[in-house]
Parts: sequence; C-alpha cells; structure tokens
Amino acid sequence: MSTLRNLARRKLRTTLTVLGITIGIAALVVFSSMANQINSLVGLGAEFYDDKIVVTDGEPFGTSPMRLADADAIAALDGVAAVDPRVELLWESDLAIGFGIPDTVTGSTPGADAGHDTVPLKLATGRMLTAEDEGNLVVLGSTLAVKHGVVAGGSVEIRGEAFEVVGTLQSTLTAPDTTALVPLRTAQLIYLGDLPPLVAESLVAEELVNQIIVYPVEGSDFDAVAGAIEATIANSATMTGAEFDETVGGTTAIFNAIIIGIAVISLVVGGLSVINTMAMSVAERTREIGIKRAIGGSRRRIIRELVGEAGLIGIIGGLIGLTLGWVVVLLANDLGRSSGTVLFDLTPGTAVFAVAFSTILGMVAGLIPAWSAARLDPVAALRYE
Repeated sequence: MSTLRNLARRKLRTTLTVLGITIGIAALVVFSSMANQINSLVGLGAEFYDDKIVVTDGEPFGTSPMRLADADAIAALDGVAAVDPRVELLWESDLAIGFGIPDTVTGSTPGADAGHDTVPLKLATGRMLTAEDEGNLVVLGSTLAVKHGVVAGGSVEIRGEAFEVVGTLQSTLTAPDTTALVPLRTAQLIYLGDLPPLVAESLVAEELVNQIIVYPVEGSDFDAVAGAIEATIANSATMTGAEFDETVGGTTAIFNAIIIGIAVISLVVGGLSVINTMAMSVAERTREIGIKRAIGGSRRRIIRELVGEAGLIGIIGGLIGLTLGWVVVLLANDLGRSSGTVLFDLTPGTAVFAVAFSTILGMVAGLIPAWSAARLDPVAALRYE
C-alpha cells in the first residue's frame, strides 16, 4: 500500500509514465499477434509442402499454361511415386491480392496422389469430390465456407456461375482453408477462358494444367528428383518443401524484425519515462530518504522500495497495454473474419511476455535513480530543502 501511496503523490506524472509504457506494450502485443499468425501460416504451409514437389512453367507459384502430357512424362521418371496435375486460379479474375492467402479455385482429379499426401483434408459437412464428378460442383475450404455462409447442399457463385456445394472442409490454418476444390475439367474450361485470345485459340482445355504436384518415392532425394524434372520438362520450375521455407520464410523474418523494433522503441520510451519519474520522485523525497537512512534504513531497503515502485509502474502499464492490444486484436479479427481474413493470433505466451517485459523494463529503469538515492549521505539529505 505504501508503494501505491508514493506513486499517487504525483498522479499526473505517474499517469503519463504509465501511458508511455501502455502504448509501447499495446503495439508490442498487436505486432506480436500478427507475427504469431504469420509464423503459424508459414509453419503449416511448410508442413503441407513437405512431402511434395510443385512443378510450374516458370517461377514457383506461377500460373503459366503447361501440357497435361508433362504429368505423364514426370510420372515416368525414377523416384516419382505419383503425380497430381492441377489447374489453380483466383476465385475472381479481377481479385485484388492483399495481405494473407488469396481465395483460389483448384481443379484436380481426386485420388491422383495415390494416398501419398501426408496432410489429408477432413470434411466438416457433405462429401469430397470423386473422379467421376463433372460440372459445377465444389468443395469449399473452411474460410470460404464461413465467408459465403454455406454448407453442403448450398450453392455459391464462382466466376459468375452457380456451383453446387457438395462439401466443406475442416480448418487447416493454411492454403486449403481459402481453396475451392472443383473437378479438373471444370477448372480447365475456366482457365482457358482466362488466357489471352491469341494464346487460347491454339490450346485445348482438356490438355491444360498450370501446376503439377509430384510425390517422390519415400526416402528419395527430393533435390535430385526436382533436378530430373527440370531437365525433362522444358522451361519448368520446381519447388520443394525446403525451398518453400526459404522463399516464404523471409516474410517471417521481416515481421520478427518489426517485433524487435517495437520492443526497442518500448524499451527506450518507457525506460526514459520511468527513469524521469523515479528521478523526480527521489529529488522530492530526499529528506524522507535521509530520515530512513538516519534511523537505520539500509541502502538495500531503499533500492528495494524504489525499484518496487518502478516495477509497479511497469506492471500497471503492461496490464493496460495488454488489455488495449487484446481489444485491438479482437476487433480486427472480428472485422476480418467476415471476409475470411484473420490476421492476429494472441497467444498466452505473448500475453505473459508483454507483462513480464514491461515489469522488468520498469524495474531495470528504476535501478539508476534507486542506486543514486541509496548513496545519499543521510546528513546532507536531512538538510535538503
């Protein structure tokens, strides 16, 4: 209680100091939550691509047309267990790609992986597509199902056409959540219509794909298989799970660097505020400190009291900052959930770290004025006016 009374002596100064820490911690919580979500997406994405080699005509993630016959050529290579030719395109041809994974439509032949996919998709409602399915049928990822408010038996519009929803998937927290699965033939027809007329007129829809998923034989050298594919298929590009980590992992590094920057700003701003507040407090309480020293108060006790006050300022600022950051994260996720975009993931670890960081920050910043107060000469302090 005495610690609270001491802080309450200068309410405005203490409030401004707490506010400085609050803003820094709130920013730390928000950006850490964003980094958590990015790390989760990258980690689960790496798991999804871990057992595959993605083949495209050009750069990785490219969408240039390839021949379905390329899949047959790849299947004949040593070390290849199965191939899954696909057509992947955006949900809307004019869809603006922003932050997060865009909504996509993927056409493939069910069962083409021959059971080699280690990340099986699980149904929430309805059924999966079968190799015999044709026409405008679709299985929606969990995010798309929520976004469009449909379950199996409903319908959804894709590219201006009505599709019957035969199933919806459970959440995977990665690419399948924003993917609509349709029969390969259906996706080929849509894809051909997307191509420039001069290109499309020389192509046949049934012969088109723009991505081939390759499942190497268990225990084989993925890099060697990828090299053999690029040597066999002209102008092809391959991406293994390791390359996915390298390509996408840079995003994680950027956000982690932002978090470090926010932490440093919090350290500087909050630390200077606490030092200023505690230094002024020591100056105003010089006689009081002198009396405590004169009646036998040890230097250690003086330091402990002042550091305790500074730590309390850090705790209060940290808790308020955590609450403010949590509110921002909650509101942002609620707003984004309607459009299928969840940007933040506030974990218990992040919450504990934020409060611990602010508390330690306050205590460390309070050490300097506390040490100065403990070294005051009792007689000189008693004469202080």
